[in-house]
Amino acid sequence: MENKTATQIFESLSSSIRLDIYRLLVRQGLEGMVAGQIAGTLNLPPNNVSFHLKGMSHAGLVSVEQEGRYQRYRANLTLMLELIAYLTEECCAGHPEQCVDMHADSCCPEAALPPSSKTDTEN
Repeated sequence: MENKTATQIFESLSSSIRLDIYRLLVRQGLEGMVAGQIAGTLNLPPNNVSFHLKGMSHAGLVSVEQEGRYQRYRANLTLMLELIAYLTEECCAGHPEQCVDMHADSCCPEAALPPSSKTDTEN
């Protein structure tokens, strides 16, 4: 992935509404949702949702498929996985196995503590 593409993706997700829409579409998986469902679920005006979906579609974050008079949107998970790979490709100076250890420590800090550091209720 190129820096320009990554920047475009981040710019597209810099709106809290777009981030909410993307996360909702991720939860829906391959089923996706039509714009009206998205608007109703997020309690947003349909024209507002359509505006944001157009921007997200332009950035490649969502795909759109015509279904009669509706358009079904799906999160482009492949693109997001490529972005994650781009962000982490040089993780830990080329030793990505160390990144896994760092992630476990950061998400579960109590697991990283030596046994003597834990309180009595944790033992």
